[in-house]
Amino acid sequence: MQHHVSHQPHQSNQENFDLADTTPQIGDRWISGGAAFGGRGWMNADRITSTYDLVEQTYYLYVRVVKAKDLPPSALTASCDPYVEVKLGNYKGRTKHFERKVNPEWNQVFAFSKERIQSSILEIFVKDKEMVGRDDYLGKVVFDMNEVPTRVPPDSPLAPQWYRLEDRRGGGKVRGDIMVAVWMGTQADEAFSEAWHSDAAFVYGEGVLNIRSKVYVSPKLWYLRVNVIEAQDVIPNDKTRLPEVSVKVQVGSQVLKTKISPARTLNPLWNEDLVFIAAEPFEEQLVLTVEDRVHPTRDDVLGMISLPLTMFEKRLDHRPVHSRWFNLEKFGFGALEVDRRKELKFSSRIHLRVCLEGGYHVLDESTMYISDQRPTARQLWKQPIGILEVGILSAKGLLPMKMKDRHGSTDAYCVAKYGQKWVRTRTILDTFSPKWNEQYTWEVYDPCTVITLGVFDNCHLGNEKQGTTSARDSKIGKVRIRLSTLEAHRIYKHSYPLLVLHPSGLKNMGDLQLAIRFTNLSVANMIYLYGHPLLPKMHYLNPFTVNQVDNLRYQAMNIVAVRLGRAEPPLRKEVVEYMLDVDSHMWSMRRSKANFFRIMSLLSGLFTVNRWFGDVCHWKNPITSVLVHILFLILIWYPELILPTSFLYMFLIGLWNYRFRPRHPPHMDTKLSWAEAVHPDELDEEFDTFPTSRPQDTVRLRYDRLRSVAGRIQTVVGDIATQGERFQSLLSWRDPRATSFFIMFCLCAAMVLYVTPFRVVALVAGLYLLRHPRFRSKLPAVPSNFFKRLPAQSDSLL
Repeated sequence: MQHHVSHQPHQSNQENFDLADTTPQIGDRWISGGAAFGGRGWMNADRITSTYDLVEQTYYLYVRVVKAKDLPPSALTASCDPYVEVKLGNYKGRTKHFERKVNPEWNQVFAFSKERIQSSILEIFVKDKEMVGRDDYLGKVVFDMNEVPTRVPPDSPLAPQWYRLEDRRGGGKVRGDIMVAVWMGTQADEAFSEAWHSDAAFVYGEGVLNIRSKVYVSPKLWYLRVNVIEAQDVIPNDKTRLPEVSVKVQVGSQVLKTKISPARTLNPLWNEDLVFIAAEPFEEQLVLTVEDRVHPTRDDVLGMISLPLTMFEKRLDHRPVHSRWFNLEKFGFGALEVDRRKELKFSSRIHLRVCLEGGYHVLDESTMYISDQRPTARQLWKQPIGILEVGILSAKGLLPMKMKDRHGSTDAYCVAKYGQKWVRTRTILDTFSPKWNEQYTWEVYDPCTVITLGVFDNCHLGNEKQGTTSARDSKIGKVRIRLSTLEAHRIYKHSYPLLVLHPSGLKNMGDLQLAIRFTNLSVANMIYLYGHPLLPKMHYLNPFTVNQVDNLRYQAMNIVAVRLGRAEPPLRKEVVEYMLDVDSHMWSMRRSKANFFRIMSLLSGLFTVNRWFGDVCHWKNPITSVLVHILFLILIWYPELILPTSFLYMFLIGLWNYRFRPRHPPHMDTKLSWAEAVHPDELDEEFDTFPTSRPQDTVRLRYDRLRSVAGRIQTVVGDIATQGERFQSLLSWRDPRATSFFIMFCLCAAMVLYVTPFRVVALVAGLYLLRHPRFRSKLPAVPSNFFKRLPAQSDSLL
């Protein structure tokens, strides 16, 4: 398509990091009929449909060019190379041409935005492509825009019709017919995603596919558990020594190795589990290699075997699968050594128990922002408890991401990921305020999950310069929304700032406008889920270690990125990694500070209660102290009221806080993230590669800083250990005098408590704690003095 695209001026980006309410015109009537261009055209009826009610309706003129027949051949070649050109005002779109074909089939759709229609007629030309000179004119078809019908799903698609071609001046019919369908529709039309849009004028080649909207599905991932039990008749190459045998297992690019068998024997035993990630369809082989450690730097291969993954059993629970013996192929005997193969009277064997685990959920994203918790096996899935609908409306105030024709430009598209379903909107070219108005739906199986949406700049439009084929789509920003924070059946219409941390500091890259609705299908299922484990039961019956989970998650991310990169158009690796937070485990001083102050914020409540209790004990507010005494006496006299009073108190607090509940979903908090006042050197360290690529002096400076921070943490951990060891030393006789004093006190306390009612003991202890400051001493209490004198194992540290 050929047209000059108008460049919108870039608006100044205000540093506003807060969520904002928006009022888009969504949920309007989606109508058909017509009054804008005449009585039979579009827009005059009152037809209503609920499809796409979370986005603003956008009308397009769709032209589907199906095929042609009986086209006149050229006088020189006795054939023709036909193509079709669709013209609407200043916009032109053309199909590909066929060589030497008088009955071509294109089946191609063009879409022209109603907002840019400036003509009352649509012209469809059929031309014959010439190698030299101007292309020959074969005929045309003209449509009056007043006569174009409107189609809104769920109407059936408009049937294409045959039209006889006219000559250039419209004076009469010429030889040849063309089958086309022309209608006015919205972005809810099935042809929207596959159409060539008029605003993609300068995109050609593979770039046409890269700008279309698309729905992707993540590959189905399985945990492959390989239990290496034992081997028999493992003969080393050097028969004068007993082998030190281990087994190396490889699945695709994943390689794991067992420990060396503790017993040096010809029949080694391991009974060790190795876990891999396998994706359907199972293309890789399971390759096992038995190796003998002959030197710290060299292993001899004693045998190997390659097995297809399709032969292994799929397990849905924790019941063990049957083990099997496999014969190993002697390594080094190729097809040319048939005579030597006949010398082998027996072969080594290996005992394995291999299964594909269907009862686990394969983690392929950060556990903090998980979007799916279902097990791999579909038989174990429950019914969905809700529907999530997301309208991706538009973005505003985007920053220029690249230079095009000596000015800044952004070709933005949006990606949303929830569960196994990924969606990608079409790319809106050369604008800082793109409007997508696309709506997508997901089934929800657990409300305690997160949907992630990211905005990216498309760098694969087919017009890149030579040598830039390795260009990466630039990330503009990301939004996360936890479904459990959404009220059911309410439409949330907000503008989310796209906050990104750069080496130069925090930047607001623009705003993403969304409309979100979570529909709850069953209240009973929702109540049941909140008491149900987060992950499938196999994660608790036979759990993985923390290191296993991290390694498997990284492998799963790589597999998902590779598989989605094979799609057409591809969802590129840099996009998938950014959406899955592949680098969330990397060290960051900024994140460490943020997590530390998160812990301090949690403990601040305890500190506040302790401070309030101290004020009560010291009678800072006499009225409060008197009321606390009265409440204490009531609870001592009626102890059965303690638990009901506590639950009633929490109920009243929750009821009171309902007035101050959040009115919008939580978003990125720059203060909580310590992103506003972060030091430039800490940012540079966060964006450093692994291993580091910075100069040696910079690395030494950061190492010294890390040592100072670790020293303070070391001191705090040591203090905590000291207090715990002092508590243990009460009865350990490390200090004979302290232990003897303590056990004699315990004996006296036991005798007193046996003869004294519990109410009296609680009353005396409470009144002692709440006594007036006049009866208090400024010196530490006796129990505190005694505890601080107890010994700890810090004396034994070097």
